[in-house]
Amino acid sequence: MSTQNKKVLIVEDETSLRQAIFDKFEREGFQTFQGKDGEEGLNIALKEHPDIILLDIIMPQVDGLTMLKTLRKDEWGKNAQVLLLTNLNDAEYVATAMESGVFDFLVKSDWKLDDLVVRVKEKLGIV
Repeated sequence: MSTQNKKVLIVEDETSLRQAIFDKFEREGFQTFQGKDGEEGLNIALKEHPDIILLDIIMPQVDGLTMLKTLRKDEWGKNAQVLLLTNLNDAEYVATAMESGVFDFLVKSDWKLDDLVVRVKEKLGIV
């Protein structure tokens, strides 16, 4: 199975990181979208129905967990695949995220872009 027609949404307030992830997934052949905060990310998610959402937790305006809770209220969004990206290694955030149906949680300092692509491909059954 190829990455063609697979949609990835990156919701991250740090511009350089968001762009680096965006560029990497574009090069891998994904159709890629990006939002700079939870509000923008939620709007894109509900419009585009991505196959997977890479979601930062700590963002201005609307944070990732708030976006996730709102997303889960939507008919499509309640089953959306979400992978959280964060600088925090906080058990409380992990527990809250897992309760909201997040399939994975990555601390930003613990992974490289290639690792992230592999994780997404595995989740989408592309490997």
